[in-house]
Amino acid sequence: MNTTQQHYMKRALTLARKGIGKTAPNPVVGCVIVKDGQVVGEGWHKKAGTPHAEVHALAMALDNTRGADVYITLEPCCHTGKTPPCSDALINAGVKRVFIGMTDPNPKVAGGGIAALRAVGIEVESGVLEEECRLINLPFIKLITTGLPFVTYKCAMTLDGNIATVTGESKWISCEESRRRVHKMRAEMDAVMVGVDTIIADNPELTVRHVRGRDPLRIIVDTHLRTPESVKVLSERLAPRTIIATTETNPRVHLRYIQQGVTIMVCEENDGRVSMNDLLLKLGEIGIQSVLLEGGSRLAGSMLQSGLIDELVFFVAPKVIGNNGFTPFTLMGMTSMDQAIKLVYTKVSHSGVDLVIHARPEIPCSLA
Repeated sequence: MNTTQQHYMKRALTLARKGIGKTAPNPVVGCVIVKDGQVVGEGWHKKAGTPHAEVHALAMALDNTRGADVYITLEPCCHTGKTPPCSDALINAGVKRVFIGMTDPNPKVAGGGIAALRAVGIEVESGVLEEECRLINLPFIKLITTGLPFVTYKCAMTLDGNIATVTGESKWISCEESRRRVHKMRAEMDAVMVGVDTIIADNPELTVRHVRGRDPLRIIVDTHLRTPESVKVLSERLAPRTIIATTETNPRVHLRYIQQGVTIMVCEENDGRVSMNDLLLKLGEIGIQSVLLEGGSRLAGSMLQSGLIDELVFFVAPKVIGNNGFTPFTLMGMTSMDQAIKLVYTKVSHSGVDLVIHARPEIPCSLA
């Protein structure tokens, strides 16, 4: 891999990132076409069901594709779905070489796109900035290999580890810049999830407000359907994009929520509560790749102990409120440090006056 290949793949990665949060259940992909040292075409996958990155780049390049080099963050597809195979489009365009960031873990592709290109004499090199290309598609990789969405937990907490005061007050622990960053995170996720206790205590909208972007699907984990009918997420505007996950099977109990436009998702029970593994599998079945888990120490603790959280983001404010507040996780059976769930820091930065810590479990969830 030389510096030229890295340069153009970095540009393809920049293009791919424009699709984050918009392409599920498809991956995010960027493509750059270069001829005689000049970029003649660029594209990215903008939305599921629409043309792929390669098609947009080829359309921009017009007649300048014969003998060109192509840089793609992900192996081109070789099967017909809602759009034709991108490998065929590249072959028909007469390109000379194709540089690929990573092979596609989708069994429908999995090397088939590369094989199709090589079969007609196109030179293919795979693994260009592979790690970076994998990182932008972790949600896709996890969904396609395990059937489960990629779960990111976020919380705002004081320096002494509290997410709310003893009275439950949490507005505002973090600074304004951090709140904007959280809304950007929401805009990049397919869904945002909270427990019913958070809905009752805070009555959040769970929408994107402080930045431009589309609202994620809202998911309320509510084992016994305690969600009040008057809360904001059940308003006429928000209810149609809200799911309540429950173990309650009585259709008559469901009716009052359904009449407001809410979707009821009945899940298996685990220890008297919604089975989070079953819920995540059901979300994966409808194409949800990424979930932002917000609030609720019991829900967060349960999912962390069950190995269902892939990434954690802590916004740590330079404030202390003492030992009577609420902590981020309610964990069961922790009596010694040997039982602690170990995390690995992946990134530390600042957001206004706050410290932002990204971490992942030391024993990660199943990823290819």
